[in-house]
Amino acid sequence: MSDPRAERTRARLREALLAECAERPLEEVSVAALVRRAGLGRATFYLHYPDLGALAVDACAEVVRNAVDALHAWRGTPDPAVPPPALTAFFTELAPHAALYRTLLREGGSGPLGELLHRELRDRSRKERELAGAPAAPLIASAVAATFAGVLADWLHGKIDAPAELMASQIWRLLLALHRTPLR
Repeated sequence: MSDPRAERTRARLREALLAECAERPLEEVSVAALVRRAGLGRATFYLHYPDLGALAVDACAEVVRNAVDALHAWRGTPDPAVPPPALTAFFTELAPHAALYRTLLREGGSGPLGELLHRELRDRSRKERELAGAPAAPLIASAVAATFAGVLADWLHGKIDAPAELMASQIWRLLLALHRTPLR
């Protein structure tokens, strides 16, 4: 069971980091400025996080959960022409903190946020494929996770020029194609 006071403190630190990163790149944010904004002491920061990078990944972990949920926000037979509304909303809502996400999710999908996204998406996809009795669950789940993380990162870094709605539509069709690949 988590301590509600510790969770409130971590929430304040995450909010302060996002506010700081709205004004300057993560590389220019200091622990001193962060704790000042959060109204906490430096020692409190280090009780909860070993460094700013760990806090940044924690602050951005919600984006990972949102991505995984958005990709699985459909029931029945998926329509390749219409991505789940949650997927379109996910791409649309990335803009306010895109600079921070680019720091943590490097081109091609690497970096601490990319690793977290890949791991969580792969695990969720594998479990859902296994529940459905779909073949090659580990292989397809890994391909889906790598494809989504890589395309998302490249889009955030400007390597793919498309509005959010188009990205959602294109990645949706691409991922469905992976799921439908016959592998027996």
